[in-house]
Amino acid sequence: MDPVVPIASTLIVISLFIAVRYAAECYIRPFRPCRACQGKGRKPNRIGRGTHDCRHCRATGLRLRLGRHIWNHARALHRDKTR
Repeated sequence: MDPVVPIASTLIVISLFIAVRYAAECYIRPFRPCRACQGKGRKPNRIGRGTHDCRHCRATGLRLRLGRHIWNHARALHRDKTR
């Protein structure tokens, strides 16, 4: 048996596992903490005093995951085309 076949099949199984796990994560928890404000919803001002609302997450501290955003877009396209 060629040694490339088990390595390739292992890589395929690992990548499928990662994809299924990310899809499950997007289904169970569609939002992730905002990277700009670290999930706090507020950011410090540039001059060092006070804070202001994070404009990336609109002061919620949460952002929609990329996979969930793609899923929502695909569902909307399907819904619009089948009406």
